Amino acid sequence: MKVYDYTEKKDTRSGFGDGLTELGKINPNVVALCADLTGSLKMNEFKKNHPERFLQVGIAEANMMGIAAGLTIGGKIPFTGTFANFSTGRVYDQIRQSIAYSGKNVKICASHAGITLGEDGATHQILEDIGLMKMLPGMTVINTCDYNQTKAATIAIANHKGPVYLRFGRPKVPVFTPENQSFEIGKAVQLQEGNDVTIVATGHLVWEALEAAKILHDKGISADVINIHTIKPLDKEAILKSVKKTGCIVTAEEHNYLGGLGESVSRVLVLKNPSPQEFVATNDTFGESGTPAQLMEKYGLCAGSIVEKSEKVIKRK
Repeated sequence: MKVYDYTEKKDTRSGFGDGLTELGKINPNVVALCADLTGSLKMNEFKKNHPERFLQVGIAEANMMGIAAGLTIGGKIPFTGTFANFSTGRVYDQIRQSIAYSGKNVKICASHAGITLGEDGATHQILEDIGLMKMLPGMTVINTCDYNQTKAATIAIANHKGPVYLRFGRPKVPVFTPENQSFEIGKAVQLQEGNDVTIVATGHLVWEALEAAKILHDKGISADVINIHTIKPLDKEAILKSVKKTGCIVTAEEHNYLGGLGESVSRVLVLKNPSPQEFVATNDTFGESGTPAQLMEKYGLCAGSIVEKSEKVIKRK
């Protein structure tokens, strides 16, 4: 069994900020827009270095999306920044009509996703954004797991033609993926080899999946662990190859089980290889106020829940 460890914790939003800073140096067409949350989105360094390429639109998220769409017509590559709730739910009409419908090259970068936004509570948390965005034709949906992967993804999407939704978070989480890694949109990353159960996870749940794999190993159960950083387009081949070997699967995400990664995986299995599946996700509910750790535990978004669902799905084979 491969053992993953970490020496530091960093927030994924800082990975976005540092990736954007790097892009500012190497791609003069990259512009950044923010809706009054420059510090929270870690966009200050880009603003400092390239004030002529930074637009502070204020608390006017819908306007920000319209401006971003317009900037693409002149060949610019706009990166918008605000909380995930305000990046999607508040501006869905503008994204659908002005960006997705015409395939505009806008990068919608969304921080503070899921319940790990924490103490700000349900009105600022969002657990349905992946579903909203993956249903838009032509929209690429990415949900990264740590600082290094978020930085790499931020840089990579600048070279992708078309709209992208990049989702990341607020809390500090283990940094366990390689520094200066190559990020390939739509290509899953195999983290652990196993034969008894497939665990596919995205975002903050990837580390929890690795922790669960260690617990399962001590119980004599070997888990195939796959990091699904790109939810759309989904790496169907990686999922099917693993499930063909293990015969069952657990999906893990910081999102509603309705409309998220789990449902995308279910569709693949139904069409290609019907297999037992269990879900680790929120159960059709809004969030609430609390520390990220408290909320992850309460809503079952943790290694213990992945272990429980893995043992359950194995019995269904």
